[in-house]
Amino acid sequence: MMNLMMLMMMAMMISMILLMISFLLGKKSYEDREKNSPFECGYDPNDSARIPFSMRFFLIAVIFLIFDIEIVLLFPISVSFFLKDYIFIILTSMMFILILLIGLFHEWNQGALEWAY
Repeated sequence: MMNLMMLMMMAMMISMILLMISFLLGKKSYEDREKNSPFECGYDPNDSARIPFSMRFFLIAVIFLIFDIEIVLLFPISVSFFLKDYIFIILTSMMFILILLIGLFHEWNQGALEWAY
C-alpha cells in the first residue's frame, strides 16, 4: 500500500514540475489579438450568427464522428482476446467491421464523401 502511495505522489510531483516548467518556459503572446480570439469554423465570432452554413461540412463532420466512434468500440475486442472463446470474438469483430464497411460503401455511393461537386 505504501508503494502505491509513493508511486502516486511521485507521478503527481513529476506532472506538477513539468506543468510549472512549461508555464515558465512557454511563449506568452498576450498582445496578439488574432491568437486570442476564438476560432469558429472559419467564421468571425463577432459577426452575425445567421450566416449560411455549409451542409457538406456538417455531413463530413457527422460521418467523421460516426466512424471515429468505431475505434472506441473496437478497442475492447483487442482486450477480449485474453478470453478462451476465440471463434466468437473473431466472428463478432468481423460482423462489426462488415457493418462498418457497408455503411462506408453506402456513404460513398450517396456521394457524401466527395467534397467537390
